[in-house]
Amino acid sequence: MPTECRIHPKTELPSTDQIERLRKLATSLVSDVFGRWAGAPGLIPIAGLPKGTVMVGPAMTVRTREGDNLVVHKALELVRAGEILVVDAGGSTDRAILGGLIGQYASSRGVAGIVVDGAVRDKSELDEDAPPVFARGLTHRGPYKDGPGDIRCDVAIAGLTVRDGDLIIGDEDGIAVIPRERAEEIIALAEDKRSSEAAERAAIASGAWDREWIDRSLTVVEIP
Repeated sequence: MPTECRIHPKTELPSTDQIERLRKLATSLVSDVFGRWAGAPGLIPIAGLPKGTVMVGPAMTVRTREGDNLVVHKALELVRAGEILVVDAGGSTDRAILGGLIGQYASSRGVAGIVVDGAVRDKSELDEDAPPVFARGLTHRGPYKDGPGDIRCDVAIAGLTVRDGDLIIGDEDGIAVIPRERAEEIIALAEDKRSSEAAERAAIASGAWDREWIDRSLTVVEIP
């Protein structure tokens, strides 16, 4: 008997300008200017992320039963090019939600990246044929295909709420999430932070980095 898959309305895609500006940033910059809580701890780059690459795109959200990928397959029939598949799989690492075949198919559909709050498998194949993949870990044990699930709903990944259309940025440090209605604000703040850090690096190189703030922030007690 078929199982239920609820599909929620699509959200508007972000502007090309926002995507390209985010691609020049980093998760650490976004995290720093957004309260240092915009990340999903424990979700790390598993495969398909060349050194120095930044994964950017709007989230296409999926919520599935732990260890089951039926609705992930359905989502891949609906995904738009440039979206990042964000799968709430309950954080379980007992079974892989996807592997090499889905990774290759995702690439053929123009998916910009995959984030799984759960496990994946076929690392070498994902490195070869998939977009960047972030997950909790690896396991060879395959998924069930029974459902149920939701597509384009609100999800939770590593305790962080993600809504369909929120902007995802991922790099070697992990992923950060920007609420879609605050994208312009957060991107601009992160750009300012990047400029500030560039100035600090220049000061380090010239031997002029201000370190006096450290002692101003401490009451130093010398122990005899």
